[in-house]
Amino acid sequence: MNAVNRTMETVLLTGASSGIGLHLAHEFARRGHPLVLIAPSEAELHRVAVDLQSEHKAPVRILACDLEQSNAAARVFDQLMQDEVRIDILVNNAGHGQKGRFWEIPIDRTLSILRLNVEAVLRLTALFLPPMLERGHGRILNTASVAGFEPGPMLAVYHASKAFVLSWSEALATELENTPVTSTALCPGPTDTDFFPKANMLETRGFQQANLMAPQDVAAAGYEGLMRGERIVVPGAANKAMVFSRRFMSEHMQSKLNEKLYEDVPPEKHKRERGDMERRAHK
Repeated sequence: MNAVNRTMETVLLTGASSGIGLHLAHEFARRGHPLVLIAPSEAELHRVAVDLQSEHKAPVRILACDLEQSNAAARVFDQLMQDEVRIDILVNNAGHGQKGRFWEIPIDRTLSILRLNVEAVLRLTALFLPPMLERGHGRILNTASVAGFEPGPMLAVYHASKAFVLSWSEALATELENTPVTSTALCPGPTDTDFFPKANMLETRGFQQANLMAPQDVAAAGYEGLMRGERIVVPGAANKAMVFSRRFMSEHMQSKLNEKLYEDVPPEKHKRERGDMERRAHK
């Protein structure tokens, strides 16, 4: 890995059109990494690519596809192999969730979460990891969450999906110990992204009153941790303290604390709107 010019490492980044993924794209682009960006909307990807090229002059390629489709990962891999695009860094960032009691959420929505948060991550890694090992260098960054450390009533399947990503990423890191490829799990806490409105969570205590981070700060921590080859990156002092403190709590207590976090708070106690932290960090 030391012999490889970092700025020449090409990055494949999923969920690149907004939130943490968008700001990860900026982190890589400002350092000169060529980028391949994936998200469902071609129009949104085009807008991101124009901004990245204008601001950072980095080479950017876009591939619009729905990674929930079982053949999407293979189509991405085949297209890039056909075009002789070598991926040195795989960033599995795309994901979503849904607030609600498990039995009240339509099963199609639940399975959608698993297909994107888990299945797509496995499929992409299974395809792009072997060429990295053959070439003798590579990096993998999987966006997990502090949610992966604990159960989350009212967001149960999302927590479970991130627990899978976290556990699998750590195991993969051990399997890769004697190879030139690294696996890093990025575990942010509550972050000011589109996750909250899409999961119907803007009214919750987790968004309105928790220690909310800007996606720029999460992305910066993720990039630095990835390039150092860290196994787990938990951005923010409050999130680190929370993860550590949960070691001394029962599973039931952790569940009840998260249940409170996902309760709605009355309008008079609202103090944030989506984008407040992101815009503040941009200034």
